[in-house]
Amino acid sequence: MPDMIKPAALALLLASTALPAMAQVPASQAQAPLPAPTSLPHALPPIPAPQDRDYPGVIGIRVDLTDLDHKVIRTRQTIPVSAGHLVLQYPKYIPGNHADTGPIQLISGLTVTGNSQRIEWVRDTVDPHAFHLDIPAGVSTIEVSFEWLTQPDNAVWRVVMTPEMVNLQWEKALLYPAGYNHSRITFAPSVVLPTGWNYGVALDTTGREGDVATFAPINLEHLADSPMFAGRHYRRVDIDPGGRSPVHLNLVGDTAASINITPEWTAKYEALVDQADHLFGARHFDRYEFLLGLTNQMGGIGLEHHRSSENTAAPNYFSSANPAYGARGLLPHEYVHSWNGKFRRPSDEYVANLNVPTQNTLMWVYEGQTEYWGDVLTPRSGLGTFEEAVINLAEVAGFYDQQPGRQWRALQDTTNHNLLGYRLTNPWSSWMRGTGDYYREALLIWLDADTLIRSETNDRKSLDDFAKAFFGVEDGVWEARPYTFEDVVTTLNAVHPHDWAAFLRTRLDAVGPDAKAPLDGLERAGWRLTYVDELTPVEKRMFGGWGGDFQYSLGFSLSGTRITGVRWGSLAFDQGLGAGWELVAVGDRVGSADALRAAVTAAKTSPDPIRLVLKRGDEFRTIAFDYHGGLRYPRLVRIEGTRDRLADIFAPRRR
Repeated sequence: MPDMIKPAALALLLASTALPAMAQVPASQAQAPLPAPTSLPHALPPIPAPQDRDYPGVIGIRVDLTDLDHKVIRTRQTIPVSAGHLVLQYPKYIPGNHADTGPIQLISGLTVTGNSQRIEWVRDTVDPHAFHLDIPAGVSTIEVSFEWLTQPDNAVWRVVMTPEMVNLQWEKALLYPAGYNHSRITFAPSVVLPTGWNYGVALDTTGREGDVATFAPINLEHLADSPMFAGRHYRRVDIDPGGRSPVHLNLVGDTAASINITPEWTAKYEALVDQADHLFGARHFDRYEFLLGLTNQMGGIGLEHHRSSENTAAPNYFSSANPAYGARGLLPHEYVHSWNGKFRRPSDEYVANLNVPTQNTLMWVYEGQTEYWGDVLTPRSGLGTFEEAVINLAEVAGFYDQQPGRQWRALQDTTNHNLLGYRLTNPWSSWMRGTGDYYREALLIWLDADTLIRSETNDRKSLDDFAKAFFGVEDGVWEARPYTFEDVVTTLNAVHPHDWAAFLRTRLDAVGPDAKAPLDGLERAGWRLTYVDELTPVEKRMFGGWGGDFQYSLGFSLSGTRITGVRWGSLAFDQGLGAGWELVAVGDRVGSADALRAAVTAAKTSPDPIRLVLKRGDEFRTIAFDYHGGLRYPRLVRIEGTRDRLADIFAPRRR
């Protein structure tokens, strides 16, 4: 290695430079030891590991949702205790987030009393989600109070309180004793509502006096899995009339008009329930409550729970002629999670309590197959059309066909993404890859598996058979049943014998310059991915930013005149462009998406390069793209003479 100092020479050099400096320091100062670090009053014992034993007694919890002005949620708990050391934990690993996202930073005012006397706590110096207390003799119950300082905007934390609605997530508003499995700690919950409000929740209401609602005792595992949507404007809709277990839409809205669901919409959600029954053949809930906020004030969410889900959509969702396809596909996705992710749960996600680290190795099943079934149930239920489902699949296929990040990072590694930093900003998503990949690229793997089963069994069997065999067991049971990779492979082989372990690992572990997106399922389905320069009206509606989308031509997108989303290794990337440049001019025209589309189209029949003038701060640049391939948007086209298996997959089931 050049310019490297050998170790012996380096030692002499350090000695010759250090000695004169030391000579100027009095010996007493030079030899003085470093001060000892300040210590706590006493050493803290370790946090007890969870054990499979009952916590003695029932923990009372009352959550006050009435401080809408300050957006503060207040908690009061009564916890049975005995004298000695106690550790209270604030939930750290939040189910559905697959990461350590418990917002301990927003918890304040923590106060503990026993027999009306303060009991001081000390935060653990290694794990800030844990609080140590010494319970005095004679104290059998402690009172714990604190505030959850919810946020006024979505800049860092999601908004959960507005003047019209509140999204209570119990796990962010409680403490619980360390040393016990969360399934063995019982809570008696209640909530104080703003005057006149109502709510949807999967808990059993045992009473309501004025604005205070009380619920049946429930263990911590299920309490944390039972969020509430409460609001001034509330409506509950039965979408499984006469069904074997109740299923409801619980609507809260910014306005009374926003929750006016029409009979046509109600019928689509009734069909969703029916189609899920046909697919899975069993239910793993005693009731299911869709919580749907029709709002542009509360933070957006789609979060799964075993007997409910948290969802938001635009305030005009039910009155719009064509709501966003993603919004229509949200509830099907979250509903599937009751079977996949909640009842059948990856074994490394099935942890003892909310402070045991989660592992995410099977996210490509948990989220990836849920993404597949959600996209299938959307057209099967009538929430989307067949044409829309094909266009949506084309967009997914095009993205992964052109994604360069597979050169260095396999899909399997993206399952760690939330643990690396929950949904942090990713300026180079095409290269870095991320959370979306174990949803959408995994969807393509499951389409691949579905069409392989269909083609090799002459369409007598399909992935529907896997869904019924894997998720449709133990009808009525809603305690989790964990699974492993080997369990998935075994069930696939029972449906149709194949080397499924190699099939999955080849696709999950594909990495390197020659690694390709898993697109074989498209051709087995009778369709081929291509790129076109003109979009249909439906494609334009579904590709919301199509007018500024130059991803598959020049390699970037435009938001107004601002360059965003530069694709790694694209023509724009090679020109040194990144996000933040402003498009000033296209040739001799003022810069705009329209002008750029016209220039890209004109270059198809002209040898002249596409010239752009760009600005970033005080810097201007003129660049030229020697590109003549025209506009490019992904589209699936039928392969003549083949069976249309997408039509089979997306068709409603009758039995």
